Amino acid sequence: MLEMNTRKTGGRSNDSKDKSFKGRRSGGKKGTSTSRNGRVKNDGESKKGQKEIKSRSRYIDYKDKLKKGDPLPSFNDDAIRLNKYLSNAGVCSRREADVLIKTGVVSVNGIQVVEMGYKVKPGDVVKYDGESINAEKKRYVLLNKPKGFITTMDDPFGRKTVMGLVKKACKERVYPVGRLDKETTGLLLFTNDGDLAKKLTHPRHKSSKVYHVELNKKVSREDLQKLLTGIKLEDGTSFFDKAEFVKDGEPKEVGVELHSGKNRIVRRTFEAIGLIVTKLDRVTFAGLTKKDLPRGMYRHLTEKEVAFLKMTK
Repeated sequence: MLEMNTRKTGGRSNDSKDKSFKGRRSGGKKGTSTSRNGRVKNDGESKKGQKEIKSRSRYIDYKDKLKKGDPLPSFNDDAIRLNKYLSNAGVCSRREADVLIKTGVVSVNGIQVVEMGYKVKPGDVVKYDGESINAEKKRYVLLNKPKGFITTMDDPFGRKTVMGLVKKACKERVYPVGRLDKETTGLLLFTNDGDLAKKLTHPRHKSSKVYHVELNKKVSREDLQKLLTGIKLEDGTSFFDKAEFVKDGEPKEVGVELHSGKNRIVRRTFEAIGLIVTKLDRVTFAGLTKKDLPRGMYRHLTEKEVAFLKMTK
């Protein structure tokens, strides 16, 4: 059944610096000592020699701990590459930023920059196509979308949009990743991370989505097999990775898993086999679930979840 809810370094410590003085023979005047070659040293010389040995020992210990090939320390962590700055600002992905920089539409402090690898320092004024931009902190907001809201940044007809549901989530401007139509409920991710957004929506990466579908009439096992084999639509063939009944005795409720990001793909696929979707809920998206997230509410992703999304192929 398809799940719907888813250094410490080793080595001997250097005690020889203390033991080397145990065999020291005192002789002559007070405050002097005799070295192995018989030369008389005063206490000042002895202490000086002792400090030199300690200092040398410390240096050797440090060298032993430093692994070969360790990276050199960074002396300017606040400066970041211009392509990353543009990506952080939500303008585009890093690869696309490289193209923009080459075309000369990006300037720093009033000077056109076409150099790959150019680094932006704190306080620099960066402009893209004449407009100032700011690199913001990356935000990742997960919404359990209710019915009646359209997935758009702004609607000229004054309809309710998903942006109104997440406007208090953060001060940074975030954007929906993909879309859900007005009557579809479930998970919708918002972010200002252009690289991640492009990755999750690109067909090559194939982000998995699981939907709970309710239909106007009973679904047969033959219908489920058709969904797995492929249904021809006007814009290509639609394939579902999984298609199963949600629970026994409910032939009108089906769980489907797919990777396609085409518009209204679930509704159109069922319509192609003569079934009308009466209720559609996205219960998982790219491995994220709506567990403990009530309808109409949002939450920020954890660091672990963000790392997982960036790691997934």
